[in-house]
Amino acid sequence: MGYQYAILGAGLQGTAAAYDMGRFGDADSILLLDRQERQARAQADRINRLLGREIARGEMIDVRDGGDVEHKLQGIDATLSAVPYFFNPAIALACIHAGSHMCDLGGNTDVSRRVVGMNDEAKAANVSIVPDCGLAPGLGNTLAAYGMDRMDEVDSVHIRCGGLPQDPKPPLNYKVVFNIGGLTNEYFGEAVFLRNGAITPVKTFSELEEIHFDAPVGRCEAFVTSGGTSTCPWTFEGRVRNYDYKTVRYPGHYERFKVMHELGLLDLKPVEMRGGQKVVPRDVFHTVVSPKLSFPGDKDLVVLRVSVSGRKDGHDFSTTLEVMDFEDEVTGFSAMQRTTGWSAAIVSIMQARGEIEPGATSLEIAVNGAKFVEEFKKRGIRFTESAKRTIAGD
Repeated sequence: MGYQYAILGAGLQGTAAAYDMGRFGDADSILLLDRQERQARAQADRINRLLGREIARGEMIDVRDGGDVEHKLQGIDATLSAVPYFFNPAIALACIHAGSHMCDLGGNTDVSRRVVGMNDEAKAANVSIVPDCGLAPGLGNTLAAYGMDRMDEVDSVHIRCGGLPQDPKPPLNYKVVFNIGGLTNEYFGEAVFLRNGAITPVKTFSELEEIHFDAPVGRCEAFVTSGGTSTCPWTFEGRVRNYDYKTVRYPGHYERFKVMHELGLLDLKPVEMRGGQKVVPRDVFHTVVSPKLSFPGDKDLVVLRVSVSGRKDGHDFSTTLEVMDFEDEVTGFSAMQRTTGWSAAIVSIMQARGEIEPGATSLEIAVNGAKFVEEFKKRGIRFTESAKRTIAGD
């Protein structure tokens, strides 16, 4: 007997997740739900063509209508939310009422902490709820927990991740590989890290560093953005001295974007225009800039490096976990879809199988890292793991 899955949001990540569930999730059916019924049906048809069987169907939904969400999720074993993060608390509540496990792509730590706050309700309904299950937050933190489990003591965890164009073009050497609103959300405000054992807010667009990856990526830069650590600083407080996250971009992106950042073009406070009309600078930025960074047809790649250092068997030890992925020409799924949508799908599959305990729980606690990595390796994404005993001065 297979499982019944539902995905809220038939966009890039939701469609990729549906494909993964159909391949690896013992799915009997996959329900794609979107506010645009045509989009939901078109992506369901695409999944059926790729899988060679009629397994997916598309329907319309308004996720703002909790009653409708609850109604459509009746009989669904596991639901994945691939809609904007601010809808997730209400969706989690609807899933609890419907008796469906739920995970989401997340992206905003305050919202994810609200979701985790529903633990008692989820346990009472025998439902597991897991937020922040995409790429970063998501895969990076799962791999961090996996690396930490291989240490007797952990000193530091450093996560570096980026979605990049394979062929960078001016003006920013960047291609929008997911919703631009999610991008600016990460570029604005404060990150939360562990520094010397204490939870520490750190300003975004700070602490620029140089980082190198294997060809064809090469030299890049990394800087502080928000959301990537998710709930891990609170989870690992008292166990880890340093835990941080930075976004990876090609050289030059930081300085060019920082100018727009400092000029207030990402501000959320409305400004009054000539004639008295008020506009939100960030809304204008999204409207003007997004089309100029889309580069339709250009292929993307994803790099992710998780470095864990500490002690094992009485010796200083370090582990490096690295992912590098490229757009797949056969299925048409981008690297961002594969690493984000498929990572969330793995969590949803684990929930359907009963491998995650009931309750609303942070990803790094809920998911067994070793089981996740075992599943992840089946997806054909380049993943390397290296460990070494370190000596002072290395």
